[in-house]
Amino acid sequence: MAKDSSFDVVSEVNFQEMDNAVNQAMKEIEQRYDFKGSKAQITLEKDSVKLNAEDDYKIKALLDILIGKMIKRGISPKALNPGKIENAFNGTLKQNVEIQNGLSKEKAKEITAYIKELKLKVQAQIMDDKVRVSGAKKDDLQLAIQSLKSKDFGIDLQFANLR
Repeated sequence: MAKDSSFDVVSEVNFQEMDNAVNQAMKEIEQRYDFKGSKAQITLEKDSVKLNAEDDYKIKALLDILIGKMIKRGISPKALNPGKIENAFNGTLKQNVEIQNGLSKEKAKEITAYIKELKLKVQAQIMDDKVRVSGAKKDDLQLAIQSLKSKDFGIDLQFANLR
């Protein structure tokens, strides 16, 4: 009898590409006329991006520039979870933007429930920050992948380790 095939549903961000996107965004900010003499800054931390600027317009422009650079580097904007714009020191504003890396328990449960609703002959199980989908037929697995791609879960999904 044939061995079960499987794939993993993950949501990962390549941090090297994210670092490159932040660096490119900072270069663009330094060259833009509307940011001349500004204290605008984007900094990448372990699992978030910090935006600092003088006003709301510049904070939103920083986020737009960053998202544009991320798209060019192959990172989905769905990986970002912007927080509230808050007051910082010296009359500047700051915004903390979380980088979603890995599936949360709620999203993993939502994905497994959706796979069960498809009524395909596949099984989905949650494994830490990913969901493993296994089944006897590769055609069923490919149908599951296509169905997951067509539904919007609000996060960027990748499919890895297809065996």
